[in-house]
Amino acid sequence: MNQESQYDIVLQGGRVICPASGIDGKMDVAIHNGRIAAVGPNILTSSSARQVISVRDRLVLPGLIDTHAHCYRFVTGRFGMEADMVGVQSGVTTLVDQGGPSCMTLPGFRHFISERAKTRVYAFLSTYLVGGLEGHYYPELYSPDGVNVDATVKAANANKDLVRGIKAHAEIGGFARWGIRVMELAAEIGRQTDLPVYVHFGQLWGLPESGANGEDVDTILERVIPLLREGDVLAHPFTRHPGGFVNRQGEVHKVIAAAIDRGLKVDVGHGSHFSYRLARKALESGIVPHTLGADIHGYNTQVPAPAGTPSAHADDENDPFNGQPRFSLVQAMSSMMALGLSLEQVVPMVTSHAAEMIRVSNGLGSLRPGAEADVTVLSDLRGKFLLYDNEGTEVVAERLLQPDFCLRAGTRYDAVAPILPSAIAA
Repeated sequence: MNQESQYDIVLQGGRVICPASGIDGKMDVAIHNGRIAAVGPNILTSSSARQVISVRDRLVLPGLIDTHAHCYRFVTGRFGMEADMVGVQSGVTTLVDQGGPSCMTLPGFRHFISERAKTRVYAFLSTYLVGGLEGHYYPELYSPDGVNVDATVKAANANKDLVRGIKAHAEIGGFARWGIRVMELAAEIGRQTDLPVYVHFGQLWGLPESGANGEDVDTILERVIPLLREGDVLAHPFTRHPGGFVNRQGEVHKVIAAAIDRGLKVDVGHGSHFSYRLARKALESGIVPHTLGADIHGYNTQVPAPAGTPSAHADDENDPFNGQPRFSLVQAMSSMMALGLSLEQVVPMVTSHAAEMIRVSNGLGSLRPGAEADVTVLSDLRGKFLLYDNEGTEVVAERLLQPDFCLRAGTRYDAVAPILPSAIAA
């Protein structure tokens, strides 16, 4: 390697934040052969690069990891997004699909999604044989009879390069139909595979005609948490739907703090569930999420449905899936900061903490020399910007993050996704 081409790319003069390496300061990031070669101040004073990109006044972060994506396009109907639209075209280098593929459809997910996307794509395998068909819209498909523990364990164990966890649901619509049995089966799959179980809380399905059948939405958390192990994930803490971290009396469930103390993790799972009002209550009680997933899908983001996909239910303004027409993981980061968390608290949620959650130790979520050169570059706008949730609550943010571009294994992708929101001045 000669002096004239020591590095392929140098990102020069940005604020580099890498929680995994303890780095936070104005530095350069050098890349060679698709990997991080060096991070430090004034790299070009003693070396040179084929391409120098000025990132002055920008944030330079490890490639963002979205812990809650839905990108099994076509197979999951309108629900599944195009992976690169919510991935590299939105400044996100890694996606974790939550429950799209099942043990039956995992080969298709590998071949048509993970292997073809420019974005790195992992999966949390669905507990259910049908996976995320139509976004879990039809509850009759998700009974205990639709779970095969042995087949799911076998598929997960044979594909651990791709499968990083198990996805399940704990919500009143399911409990009213089948009680806790599906969650017991999901926990057993987690034990047999030694993978984290990611649990959706907050109502997903409407009640059956027979009603709640003796089930109380406010007891679901306290009944499910004892089934879970260290490293398992409680999702949608700030949901606006019944069954989340805040009960119907407006109080944060006391079992949450104890669960976190024994090693359970909390993932925001933003999406259409998110409520600023309830998020404030949870944060004020000391519950700070470990990771931050965007939960973008075709029902809460305005994108054309795949040809031939029935989608009338997604156009109903009262549908629980409905959300903001444009959204991104970076916008979710801005939401957390608008609630009072610092940038330094939020960055690990989408980098080092996210890598820990999916148990990947190859340098993912870091700018460690030798790791693949996954890098996200953000603008950090200052002013007064209007953010809002799906309850109609508006928040004025003094900082707004927006993606400029990312590098995925050293290849540049500009942030051109049509779902990216524009800054709205307050």
